[in-house]
Parts: sequence; C-alpha cells; structure tokens
Amino acid sequence: MRRPLRRRAASAAIAALALSGLLLGTAQPAAADADHGRGPALYTPDPNPDALRQIAGLAKQGQYRDAARITAMIATPQAVWFGDQSPAEVEKLARDVVKDADRRDALPVFALYNIPGRDCSNYSAGGAANTAEYQAWIDAVARGIGTRDALVVLEPDALALLPADCGQDDAQGTKTAARYTEVNYAVDHLEPLPGTRVYLDTGHPGWHSVNAIVPRLIKGGVTHASGFYTNASNYLTDDANSWYGKLISSCVAYVRNEDGDVADCPNQWTPRADAQAWIDANVHVPASRMPHFVTDSSRNGRGPWTPPAGKYSDPQDWCNPPDRGLGARPTLRTGDPLQDARLWIKTPGESDGLCLRGTAGPEDPERGTVDPKAGDWFPQQALELARYANPPLFPTD
Repeated sequence: MRRPLRRRAASAAIAALALSGLLLGTAQPAAADADHGRGPALYTPDPNPDALRQIAGLAKQGQYRDAARITAMIATPQAVWFGDQSPAEVEKLARDVVKDADRRDALPVFALYNIPGRDCSNYSAGGAANTAEYQAWIDAVARGIGTRDALVVLEPDALALLPADCGQDDAQGTKTAARYTEVNYAVDHLEPLPGTRVYLDTGHPGWHSVNAIVPRLIKGGVTHASGFYTNASNYLTDDANSWYGKLISSCVAYVRNEDGDVADCPNQWTPRADAQAWIDANVHVPASRMPHFVTDSSRNGRGPWTPPAGKYSDPQDWCNPPDRGLGARPTLRTGDPLQDARLWIKTPGESDGLCLRGTAGPEDPERGTVDPKAGDWFPQQALELARYANPPLFPTD
C-alpha cells in the first residue's frame, strides 16, 4: 500500500513544481549543485516519504508555491544517513547507494551515525552496543562502498561530545578511550578505500575552541583521514565555519609538522588580523599537507537563532529553532584550497527532537506544538526552511 501512495505523492510533487514554475515566472529552481556539468555532481538520495506527502497535501490545497519550494529542497543533494542497521543491512544499503551514484556520475555523502553511546543517550540515542559490534558495522560499510567513490562524514558529535563530557564515563575514562578506538578504527578501515574520503567531527564554532578540539581530532586520527567537518546539523554561518576550519587546519599542521603547542594556536575568538598574522608566521606547510574540511550549510541561511533573553532556563538554540532557512547549495567547488566541499549534511525538514527549552512540556514553547522525535519529518520546520532559504530556492522568491 505504501508504494502507490509514494508514486501518487511524487506525481503530485512534480505537478506542483511545474505549476509553481509558471506562478513564479520560472520553470526551474535556483541552481542546487554548482558542480553539475563540471565533474561529478553530489548525490541526491530518495526523499523522506513524509516530504512527498507534504508536497502532495500542499498541492491539493492549491499552495503550489510552497509545494514547489519543498520539492526543490528535497531535490537538492544531501547526505545519506546510516545508523542502527545490522551489518548485513548497512552493507546492502551502502552498496545500493554507491552503485546508483556511480550510474549518475555523482558523489554520495554518507553520514555514519552508529557510535556506542551516541548523542550521550539524548534525543538521538542509540548506536552499536559495544566496540566490537561497531567495528563489525564499519567493516560492513567498507564492504558496501568497495572501490566506488564516497565522502564519509563520520559520527556527528563523536568527538565534540565524548562520554566524559556528559557524565557517562567511569573514573578511568574507559568509555572515552573506547570512543577514540572506535573512531580510529573507522578511519583506518574507510580512508584506505580507493575512492573514499573520511572527515571527523568538530562540532561547530560556537562550541569548542580551536585549542580544545584539535587534541581530540589528533587523538581521533585526523592525520590519517582526509580531514574534518563542522556545523553538522547546526546553524552557524558559512563565514564562521570556513574561518573555524582554516584555524583548525592550521593548528593541526602547527602541532604535527612544526612540533608546536596547541595552546599557542589562535582560536575563533582571536581577532582575525592577529590570527592570520600568526598563521603566516608559524604554518609553513602547503595546503596539500594540511587536513582539509567540509561544512554543513543545510540550515544556516539565516544564521543561528537568538533566543529571547531570560525566557528559558535552557533555550536549546540548536533544537528546531524557529524561522531558520536553507543555506547555500552544496558544492565541491568552494574556491578555498582547504575546504573540499560545502554540503547539506543534516536532512533539512527532519526534526532535531522534542524541544522543551527547560519547560515541563510536552509542547515546544516556541512553536506551541509537540515537535516530532529526532529524525522524523517536521512539516512546519520544512516550510520555514524552504520559505526563508538564503539564497532563495527560486529567483523570484
């Protein structure tokens, strides 16, 4: 019964896009992938079925402009998330995606999200039961990818949110040590694949300082990976993310190649002119020998949300903030020798979880509704992201 519904929803989405093109004065949305026609494009996975249902509902109500916006949003390249599947399941899924991407001459982005103790057992709790189970899962992903191309965003929050950070570790640091073992294992078994590039977690520039995250990256194996990523599922601006990436890359190079002390590195709060002068004076290796980075622009078109002053004991500014917009479209051509890509890592339109902002709930007090659980489609937020996209999804928006 689900398949006919999906076909009907997809047909309605296509019809809505075509009709809204007439209404908006253009038959095409704004360019979603700046790489198309100039080498491999980024891969667009099948959308969340609830996104298609929302498009069909909007079209049925005559809201063609919004239906077209959601259609353009889900037609934009974005990451494929894997987590919680069995090794056999994830191997098949990964193989199916890389084969499909190969047929399209596209590069798939995998967000692997199955680390033990994931999300400190909060909204996105789950993951493998132990290190051995996780390693078997990574082996399965590696078999699925094989020799085909893939870009891997490895375990969001794995390094930015260690077990020791949330009171889940013992006095000996057993779980945190296991976390580093697991991340290194994934790097050592995925990065050597012929077409795979692996990037490690840094959180975002509003969270850890450069001086705090660089030791975690080095301990996590960043020097054996292609690099790192920032802003996954968050809202910091492209400028803030690119600068943070440059500072982290420069600090790793300084520590590893110049035998420097991480405490000497400037961080994201250092005046930029001073930080750039420090880089020029202390980092002497070419960009090709420095760790590269990718960023997430899926929801940063209007930057981060500023909660009302004093209103909430825990504003949760990262959790389904209101009136945010899609950011710049994904691309492999950033113009920055250190930045390999700008991506949509977080699937825009999927909820961050049940956001209570320090209240008793169950409603999100900023929205007056009960937010869907993490990973479920959130129609209200999807519409906001599409309507407030910056740059806009359609030239006439």
